[in-house]
Amino acid sequence: MLINLVPEFLAAAKASDPLEAYRRYLDDHLPVLSSYWHNYILDLDSPHAADVMQRALSADRRDLRALLNSHDLASIADDTIHRCNDVFEIDQPYDVYLMVGVGGANAGELVVGGRGIAFVCLEHFTGRPNHESLGLGLRPELIPLWIAHEIAHTVRYTAPDSQSELAQVIHEMKGTYDYWEAGSRASLRELIVSEGLAVAASRVGAPGFEPWDYLGYARRQYRRLRQLEAFLMSAVAPDLGSSGLGYRLRYLSGGVSAAQRLVGGKVIPERAGYYLGHRMVEAFAADRGVAHALRADAREIADYEEQSRGIQTA
Repeated sequence: MLINLVPEFLAAAKASDPLEAYRRYLDDHLPVLSSYWHNYILDLDSPHAADVMQRALSADRRDLRALLNSHDLASIADDTIHRCNDVFEIDQPYDVYLMVGVGGANAGELVVGGRGIAFVCLEHFTGRPNHESLGLGLRPELIPLWIAHEIAHTVRYTAPDSQSELAQVIHEMKGTYDYWEAGSRASLRELIVSEGLAVAASRVGAPGFEPWDYLGYARRQYRRLRQLEAFLMSAVAPDLGSSGLGYRLRYLSGGVSAAQRLVGGKVIPERAGYYLGHRMVEAFAADRGVAHALRADAREIADYEEQSRGIQTA
């Protein structure tokens, strides 16, 4: 189901008491929005939460309004959802939220009450950076790519036949996805493979973009990671079976210090795990199909990748 929260946010921002209106908006959608805040911003009971809300409510939104006036975003999202339903062979209900965020991720995934949720924060897709809203200035044309990416995550997390470690973690947490808990409990292999599968799936669910677009990289960073591929594959190998939040931050998070990204004597690029994950799943997804790959055990995918590389280099 497609759910558009943007009008409600903009109405809160224009209210006579925007902060109070925003709190009512939160209450109206609390299960989803509290999960969004916890996973991607900070907990709503944090002493800094009100400051974050106030900044978001007072930001200049002319770029967002221009986006809304120039693009039929609901139709774009619906078209992407229908394509993903088909090519991912989705058999479990989920929701896609169009929303205005308060900083942090341009898009993401949640599981609330066992139901998968993909969200896109539209302030990041206006085509121009906005320091007030923290908008990244991504091209609006990239919205389908990120919707497909996040829908792919919901399949891996909630499909009844998913063999993913993350699906098991979510089941043990009573149908809730917690970025921090999942990052602590799932193996690095699972985390990297999961992102690689979302990249591979988005290439099928939203075709027609450059390779670096699917990874969320600039072209220069993509070239750099291709140059580092052999080193990165070798450096990450001993840690793939390990778990711990530090691994997720090192390989899959932005805004991480150089010291935290020091691997084998080199500071690796931010979010290098997206590239590694895509390379690890690419052959498997092409051979077995994206729908099967999204549900496969990460170890099965890793074994296939090793065999494939062996064949290529024999």
